[in-house]
Amino acid sequence: MKNLIKNTFLILVFSFSLFSCSSEKKREIAYQQYEIPHLKTQSNAIQLIVKDKPFIILGGELGNSSFTSIEYMASIWPKLKVMNLNTVLAPVYWELIEPEEGVFDFELLDELIAEARNHDLKLVLLWFASWKNSMSSHAPAWVKLDQERFPRAKDDKGNSQELLTPFSDTNMHADLNAFKALMAHIKALNETEQTVIMMQPENEIGMLPTARDYHPLANSKFQENVPLELINYLKTNKEILVPEFKKIWEEHGYKTTGTWEEVFGVGTHTDEIFMAWYFSKYTNSIIEAGKEIYPLPMYVNAALNRPGWKPGQYPSAGPLPHLMDVWKAAGKSIDFLSPDFYNPDFKHWNDLYTRQNNPLFIPEHRFDSTIAAKAAFAIGHYEALGFAPFSIESTDEPEKERIGKMYDLINQISPIITANQGQEKIDGVLLDKENPESILIFGDYEFTVKHSHTLGWEANAKNDIWEPAGAIIIQTGDMEFLIAGTGIAATFKNLKDPALHVGILKNEEGRFENNEWKIIRHLNGDQTHQGRHIRIFLGEYAIQKLKLYDYK
Repeated sequence: MKNLIKNTFLILVFSFSLFSCSSEKKREIAYQQYEIPHLKTQSNAIQLIVKDKPFIILGGELGNSSFTSIEYMASIWPKLKVMNLNTVLAPVYWELIEPEEGVFDFELLDELIAEARNHDLKLVLLWFASWKNSMSSHAPAWVKLDQERFPRAKDDKGNSQELLTPFSDTNMHADLNAFKALMAHIKALNETEQTVIMMQPENEIGMLPTARDYHPLANSKFQENVPLELINYLKTNKEILVPEFKKIWEEHGYKTTGTWEEVFGVGTHTDEIFMAWYFSKYTNSIIEAGKEIYPLPMYVNAALNRPGWKPGQYPSAGPLPHLMDVWKAAGKSIDFLSPDFYNPDFKHWNDLYTRQNNPLFIPEHRFDSTIAAKAAFAIGHYEALGFAPFSIESTDEPEKERIGKMYDLINQISPIITANQGQEKIDGVLLDKENPESILIFGDYEFTVKHSHTLGWEANAKNDIWEPAGAIIIQTGDMEFLIAGTGIAATFKNLKDPALHVGILKNEEGRFENNEWKIIRHLNGDQTHQGRHIRIFLGEYAIQKLKLYDYK
């Protein structure tokens, strides 16, 4: 009897071992099905690939302290789902994960990642470490309290600032070691589920209140020759340098040797170029170390400078568009540069950031009434990787937020967007009273897209300020189109044969459910103004399928 029990026990143990091995094997096979999140070029576009499919980030960035508490986040997750987010941008705080040097605590982060996963949300993690909004406010106490070992940047009067100097190897290696531990931990959590899809090391890097750091380590570097690595980049890329940077080099004779002031001249512009090089070098070292462990896409973001402000008045030397070449030359492992928007000139800055094949991602925008239209415009016109308003959880009525309604439309048509990216079949509009009209070209056809207030039928059309309208337009066939958005009216012209008139053959309003088109209503008569235009009134969020035809 004892032998029978013993043998039965051994059989059960063996069977459990086989089951465990089988389960492990299944998990391994499941993991092997997907590459880790990465960037991929499709024609003229760059896409973010998650679980082997293109992924558009319909995001929101949390306020700086929300992601520090399970209890505080409990009421936030449902808001994010109501607003149709698929991704949350959330800080990870150096001071919290390494409270003592070399001692790491990931318990809070693990719980928050698990909650994101439970709510079917992806994460872009923002590494608040050496710099957050220029300052070093999220460095651990053991760093802040030891200024001899972890030196601060200094202004031109020798006063220490609340930011770590990028010229200290000790500063950089402390940050780097923590980031490596973070990336190793994320890799272990992330390999099967891919909840974390991208990383932002540091946040709004920049020098204040002077254009450059005057720490003795910085002063020494400033007297040295411009690094050969930067000079070689300038020579190799001379014809494609951004014009505002190339102009500085040109004005000083395109010199290829000398100190920073000899090559670029004396002034705060050179101070800023110098700092940009070393900020980028520092950040690149951290990114390189992190990618060796787990190479997720990694980008850097910038606080935009204001018109007329001089270096030192704004966070200088960050990944700004006029310094794009410096950041790219020093930061070869940085995947792209991104703008944070608290500046109304949306198109201007996005035009600057999309030079030199830099993909557009907007990780932070003021949470205001313009964001829904801007999200559509960014994803349609610039084929952006994604969009994220800041402090997304601050709304008390998430079900009424315009951004949630626009995200719903974009989510429905995302497979069609990504299938057509980079092929000149997608565009977007952003319209207001100052810019009421856009002209778009799709093959042989010209679209004139106007703000719906130009029709004069809406109650707010006579207001001095028009709420922005925005839409994405996709050409799905020679004469077939999808239009998704709010506040637009469109008319059409045949460019190939202007003698032909262009009419509306079919116009449907509907939804995509499981990627299948469901017609809500057929639009004609009054809804197309008897065939004169198609329209979506402001405040309505709709998808329309459109088929055109030519007639004499």
